[in-house]
Amino acid sequence: MPTRAHRVAASKTKFRPHNTVKSLVEKEYIERHNEGYWIEGTRVSLDSVALAFLDGLSPETIAAECFPVLTLEQVFGAITYYLAHRTEIDEYLKNASEEFESLREATRNADPEFHAKLIKARRESLMSEA
Repeated sequence: MPTRAHRVAASKTKFRPHNTVKSLVEKEYIERHNEGYWIEGTRVSLDSVALAFLDGLSPETIAAECFPVLTLEQVFGAITYYLAHRTEIDEYLKNASEEFESLREATRNADPEFHAKLIKARRESLMSEA
C-alpha cells in the first residue's frame, strides 16, 4: 500500500497529455495561412514536403536536395505533422489536385490554339533532350 509520501510524490509528477506534445510540434513547425499549410518561417509548403515523402524520398534527401532552405529538423517536423494529421492533409492534397486540374482544363478550353502550341513546344523540347 502506497504511503502518504508516495502519494504526494505521485501527485507532483506532471505528465503531458498527448495533445500538448502534438500542439508543440504544430506550433513549432507548421503554420496555416492563405488557405494552406506552410513550414513555419519559410515559403515552403507542407504539400511539397509531404508529396516528396510520399514519393519515397528520405527526410535527408528532402532537406539536402529538394529544399535546402529547410533544416533536417524542419523536414522531420513537417513529416510528423503530416503523419499526425494524415486524413486531414490527404483530403487537402486531394482537393488541391482537383482544383489544379479544374484550372488546367479551364485554361486549355479558354484558348485551344495556344494550348496546342504549348504541347508542340513541350514535345519538341523533350525530343531535343533525348
